[in-house]
Amino acid sequence: MAELSIQELLGEDEAGLDLELLAGETGLSNKISVPRIQKPGLALAGYTTNLHPDRIQVLGSTELTYLEQLPRDTAMRNLAALCALNISCLIITKGQEPPDILVDEAARRGTPLLRTHHQSSIFISLITKFLEERLLPSTITHGVLVDVLGVGVLLMGKSGIGKSECALDLILRGHRLVADDVVRVRSKLPAVLFGEGMDLLHHHMEIRGLGIINIKHLFGVAAIRERKKIDLVIELVQWEDGQEYDRLGLEEETTTLLGIQLPMQRVPVRPGRNITTIVEVAARNQLLKEMGYHSAREFQDRLEQRMAETARLHSHTIIGDNLE
Repeated sequence: MAELSIQELLGEDEAGLDLELLAGETGLSNKISVPRIQKPGLALAGYTTNLHPDRIQVLGSTELTYLEQLPRDTAMRNLAALCALNISCLIITKGQEPPDILVDEAARRGTPLLRTHHQSSIFISLITKFLEERLLPSTITHGVLVDVLGVGVLLMGKSGIGKSECALDLILRGHRLVADDVVRVRSKLPAVLFGEGMDLLHHHMEIRGLGIINIKHLFGVAAIRERKKIDLVIELVQWEDGQEYDRLGLEEETTTLLGIQLPMQRVPVRPGRNITTIVEVAARNQLLKEMGYHSAREFQDRLEQRMAETARLHSHTIIGDNLE
């Protein structure tokens, strides 16, 4: 299961969380493992039964005002019970000043106490979106991800079979690169996979004979994408004489990534075959399938209809000859 430490959360700049540490430095190694947020209002009243320690606890104006109105002994006792649960962290919203007893208890227990200037509703929306992206299942796969006519195509196959060369040709035709060689695949509910490049390799591509090239610098920002939903997997395989390959398109093969099934097609590679054109047509065909139009099935239905019509006419001919 993916995890995120409070130290990593505190150092996150791109999400716009605007966090600062107030107390509890010793607990910065605490882990967050779920993207859900909790407001511990009842816990401040002494009821901690349904509190989830692995969730971020958000304290807004209502919670802090209630805490300040409690008798000091009661507030200290309830805070001690709350922090004793080894919660991941406490975050104060709207840039409010925390009560001294909260700061002291967080420091004593090693519970990170953070503060943001965002309002509670805005911060909860930001942190939930950020955690959903960071904590959902992910994996690394070897391949090339390209955006072809809005279809996320993941090219897979053995090293040296021509995945990067095919992707480069697609870029020259106006399509866009997402990631080359190493693709980070993330799951997003309910059953969607997104692919993106690794930080070090972003926008770069390895072409044997040329070396490493920067697609963004060579072709401009219109030739790249940061991330893309994966719609189709195409595996490039070496052509083998005598091997049977799908010629009608009726065989619908799938592959599984992170427990999610994706449509997959195997495309044999040999000299003289324009793989780029085949991949582009496969993307167009996938668009038609998503719209409910299946070319191979339509051909099969027409063929079966023609065969049935021929058999009917043939039977009528035989019956007519017998009557004469």
